[in-house]
Amino acid sequence: MSTQLLRLNNTLEHDPAIDAWMRDHQGELGTIAHEWFELMRHCGDEVREILHDGCPVACLGDVPFAYVNAFTAHVNVGFFQGAALADPAHMLQGTGKSMRHVKLKPGTPTDAASLRTLIETAYADIKNRVENG
Repeated sequence: MSTQLLRLNNTLEHDPAIDAWMRDHQGELGTIAHEWFELMRHCGDEVREILHDGCPVACLGDVPFAYVNAFTAHVNVGFFQGAALADPAHMLQGTGKSMRHVKLKPGTPTDAASLRTLIETAYADIKNRVENG
């Protein structure tokens, strides 16, 4: 059974609205969000981005695979098809049908290698879904 993929109109190679979002989210939380979104931006040549529902979203073309969002005390690094991702480090949180996130807090150690792998896996997963149905 295939899952209908969310598609977002007007994705850009580099969205100036995301630059503005980053400027508006400075400090520790902004630094965390910026670091992980930069990694998403560099997953592949087909990565596009958009500010969607108030947060930076990385897409393969028009299909979102990951996002960042800053809250009062933490940053979420989220995955649109996160429920289907392998998560050997057990970092993913959430109980939705498909979305999952990793919660990052300033001053709390992050398993950067595992999070990097999740982002790369999310990109590879969405690329496979788009290219192979």
